[in-house]
Amino acid sequence: MKFIKFSDQNIEPVKKPFDPDNVHQGAPEQTVWNHFLGDNDRVKSGMWDCSAGVFLGPMNNQIEFCHILEGEARIETPDGESRTVKAGDAFVMDNGLQPVWHVDKYVRKYYVICSVD
Repeated sequence: MKFIKFSDQNIEPVKKPFDPDNVHQGAPEQTVWNHFLGDNDRVKSGMWDCSAGVFLGPMNNQIEFCHILEGEARIETPDGESRTVKAGDAFVMDNGLQPVWHVDKYVRKYYVICSVD
């Protein structure tokens, strides 16, 4: 069993390229700080940020909780809804959701991702 306090860790950021098929506009760049991996990597938690762009963020075989720390994004969902999330907002994206993120400048979030099969 572990207790992980993010601010006590010295995690190196990892630049992760987007799947080119998921980028709809611009050249967004994402960085990930993985603070926790558990249950045979089925649970992940950390911090993520992204520069400007429009991209698909598919929730395939996973559920994600997000808490926006900085910046803002507009998230479109297949049901036709468009939601703006900004610093202080928390939300969950359910398994199977296919959200399109619109990041005008920058967004940073904490995340918890649970794999589901």
